[in-house]
Amino acid sequence: MTGPLALEEAKRKIYRYCAYQERCHQEVKSKLYELGLRSSQVNELMAHLICEGFLNEERFAKSFAGGKFRLKKWGRLRITQELESRGLTPACIRIGLKEIDEAEYQKTLHTLVRKKISQYTADNPFRLRDKVAKAIMLKGFEPERVWEEVKAQLPV
Repeated sequence: MTGPLALEEAKRKIYRYCAYQERCHQEVKSKLYELGLRSSQVNELMAHLICEGFLNEERFAKSFAGGKFRLKKWGRLRITQELESRGLTPACIRIGLKEIDEAEYQKTLHTLVRKKISQYTADNPFRLRDKVAKAIMLKGFEPERVWEEVKAQLPV
């Protein structure tokens, strides 16, 4: 893909790509290279997208963190890990995590533990606690909070 016509087509495609949903810089850069643009063109277009407000890492972090928590019931650790893997700065990640209401977070943790307790069976109450805690920690909730909640709901 070369020439001004190809560049204009790539611009139209990337505008649509960014308008469809929030994107991080890494995703957009990859897409631009997929479209066959050269490094200088990618950098120029990225700067333009940022100036025009199509790309905003803080906005992406907020949208991502809020969405993954509400829809997939992910914990803060998992969300942080995913945002880091997308190349976001620690400052952007902190801003994104502020989208998660503390009371809602605790309520979700409580509900998830209750749900997992009803799904699992074990001959030993300690094994049941272990199974439930591991399942919740895999969703990215902090181990200390998970154990506190599991012990509160499954006293031995």
